[in-house]
Amino acid sequence: MAETTSISAELRDGTGKGVARAIRRSGRVPAVIYGNKSEATSITIDAKELALLADNPRFFISVLDVTVDGDTHQVLPRDLQLHPVTDRAMHVDFLRFSVNTQIVALIPVSFINGEDSPGLKRGGVLNIVRREIEVRCSPLAIPQELVFDLDGLDIGASIHIQSIELPEGVEATTDRDFTVATVAAPTLMPVEEEDTSEGLLGEDGEPLEGEEGEGGEEGAGEAADSNN
Repeated sequence: MAETTSISAELRDGTGKGVARAIRRSGRVPAVIYGNKSEATSITIDAKELALLADNPRFFISVLDVTVDGDTHQVLPRDLQLHPVTDRAMHVDFLRFSVNTQIVALIPVSFINGEDSPGLKRGGVLNIVRREIEVRCSPLAIPQELVFDLDGLDIGASIHIQSIELPEGVEATTDRDFTVATVAAPTLMPVEEEDTSEGLLGEDGEPLEGEEGEGGEEGAGEAADSNN
C-alpha cells in the first residue's frame, strides 16, 4: 500500500515569476493542487520539509495529506521542478484524487533469497532487465516495491512478471509476460599465456644448453676449423 505523510501548506496569493521568487526567498516553495474535477489551489510549502520528502526515492508514489486552512487534500506528487544548478525545488505539482482515480506509476523491484539460489552460489550473476515496472492502480493501492524470490533459481533461469502475484487492485500496463531478471553464467576474461619456449637464460645470463646461442658458437667454431 502507498505510504501516507501529512504536511501543512499555506494558500498562495498572486502568481507570476516575481511572486514565485519572493516566495522562494522566504524559504518556501510555490506549488499547486489540481485534479478530481475541482479548481486548482495555489499553495506554498516549507522548502526544508519538501526537500526531506523529495529526497525519498519513492516520493512520486507516496500519498500526501496536505492541510491548507483546515482543509485536507489527499494528493500524489506528479511533477517537481528543480533549479538547474543548485537542485533546489522551484515548484511542485500535486494531483488531487478520489477513491475511483486510476493512475499509472513506476514501481521499483527488489529480490530476496539470493543466498538460496543455486545459480548465484555457483558464481552466476543476477542480470536485472527491469529495475522498475509500470502498473495501473488507485493511488491508495500503490505498492512501494515488487519483490521477486530467487530461491531455487539456477543459471539460465528467467524471472517474469507473472512469477509474482500482484497486490489486489494492481495490474501491469502490458499483458505480455515480460522478463524482469535472469540468472546468467559468470563471465571469465581470457588469460594469455606467455610463450617461454624461446630465449631461456641461465642464472649467469647465458643461453641454456640446447639454445640457439650455444649452437651459434659451435657453428662458428666449426667454420673456423674448416678454414684452417
